[in-house]
Amino acid sequence: MENDIYAKARADLQAWRERQPTNFFTENRQLGRLTRRFLGEDGWARHRAHLERFGAVAAGPLDAAAIENNRAGNEPKLDRWSPIGERLEAIAHHPSFQACGRHIYEDGEVIAAYGGDAPHARALALFFLSSHAGEAGHNCPVACTAGIVKALAAEGSEELKARYMPGLLTNRFEERLDGAQFLTEIQGGSDVGANGTRAEPDGEALGTTRWRIHGEKWFCSNADADLILMTARWGGPGTSGLGLFLVPRLLEDGSVNAFTIRRLKEKLGTRSMASGEIDFHGAVAYAVGPVERGFKTVITQVIHTSRLYNTMATGANAQRAYFVAKAYAETREAFGKVIGDFPLVAEMIASLRGVTGAITAAGMTLARGLDRLEAGGLDEAEHAWLRVATNLAKMRSSQHSHRAVLTAIETLGGNGAIETFSVLPRLLRDNVVCENWEGTHNTLVAQTLRDFGRLRLHEGFLAVLRRDLLTGVASVDAATAPARAAVEHVADALHAVLAEKDPDVATFMLRPHAERLADAMFASAWAQDVAREEDAARRDAEAEALGWFVDQHVAATPPTRDGSQAARAARVAALPA
Repeated sequence: MENDIYAKARADLQAWRERQPTNFFTENRQLGRLTRRFLGEDGWARHRAHLERFGAVAAGPLDAAAIENNRAGNEPKLDRWSPIGERLEAIAHHPSFQACGRHIYEDGEVIAAYGGDAPHARALALFFLSSHAGEAGHNCPVACTAGIVKALAAEGSEELKARYMPGLLTNRFEERLDGAQFLTEIQGGSDVGANGTRAEPDGEALGTTRWRIHGEKWFCSNADADLILMTARWGGPGTSGLGLFLVPRLLEDGSVNAFTIRRLKEKLGTRSMASGEIDFHGAVAYAVGPVERGFKTVITQVIHTSRLYNTMATGANAQRAYFVAKAYAETREAFGKVIGDFPLVAEMIASLRGVTGAITAAGMTLARGLDRLEAGGLDEAEHAWLRVATNLAKMRSSQHSHRAVLTAIETLGGNGAIETFSVLPRLLRDNVVCENWEGTHNTLVAQTLRDFGRLRLHEGFLAVLRRDLLTGVASVDAATAPARAAVEHVADALHAVLAEKDPDVATFMLRPHAERLADAMFASAWAQDVAREEDAARRDAEAEALGWFVDQHVAATPPTRDGSQAARAARVAALPA
């Protein structure tokens, strides 16, 4: 009898494992609906099969390789010298790192997507799939590489593009040029204007000025990247004196450029991707555009791109956590029934369902907005919305995802804390790094305040938000009604925020309003998505999940906790992705 008890428990756990998705794309109806809408019917016809193939790769061999790559002892290691004493400044990786890379770059073609139509919508959908495996050693470098592609396309000389774009856009892993972005210095952190790394002119090359870089960078992720995009000071103080420079790892003769990796960081998360401290000793660099426009290029082409990738990465963390927790709640038994039948557990799964639907819709809507912006298709208000929404989404998505992964861990109970039991502990660590990458929450609130105060961007942002919170579909508009009321409440509150003379106090005042606006923006993106669902029953079910998210995160007061609310939680929890 005792053995039967143990066997039954293990059978339940095996059933949980077997209920995990075998394809992250085909088992997510919302993602299919969003990609079809934003790629257009022609693009959907061309790319659907590839999305489906990569969804299976991400759930299968990529996930398995990422798990292997993150086992203790398989972390990247600094490899400074060759056996015969040649300077390498390289990183030694476990073979599973190369396997992850081949799946992401070759099967996924995440960066190669930038050579085709609707590049951001397609690349971010693929990146979302690959990020179900966590950082996987390559997803942060993919985001950095995307920033280099955008910066070169916008500001690079024709010679720089000819030299480096083919390698950046190739779908051959062994031939690729991957990228890194080095901005942070020990004294600066978020205060990039305090950076001290210097750039000294050194003639002309590749259709631009060649420079020599001297100084150090404190947080250098993808430390062995083929191409480094970095800021350095060419002029006076502040951000206006910072230029943007492309630093190749190898010089034309094949030797390593004049930099040294001081040490690798021992990070809480994203451990399979090497981050280090790097000293530059006159390294050869090429200006990307006029140096006086360097910091503007960093913000518009690099940071905003990275923040959008960050939103999709954290959204994928939440989505994967939802998959893990939902299947567990449906198979794990306690006290004579599956735990998902308990209202408190159903509430946890419903909360995960709401967060994943909101972030996925917002991230893909932002990707489509960036495609429209670069095609000249946004009006002034929509342009304001895109800038504000990108910053708010980066902040709020990582907060939601952090709570989502913790909720999933709690669903698994003690098993949730075990590294070898599920992917959740690693996702939590990776998500913490995402929360601080490309702007802490406080930095993003301060940026939003500046955009509202100096540029009046809140006016266009609010106009688009009000527009998109109404769809003409009764069930959807009923779900977003509390969000519409919240937007008006925040709009009134902004008068006092913007009237405050002390910017530090104003930032303090803005933060809860910024978080609420972010959640209202998530709700508006999801509302526009749900309204286009062709199956009426599914549309109304998703509208209820949308309403659950709105009531939890945007509404002024939460719903009464009674039997009808418990039944509502059960319905939302039962709704598949």
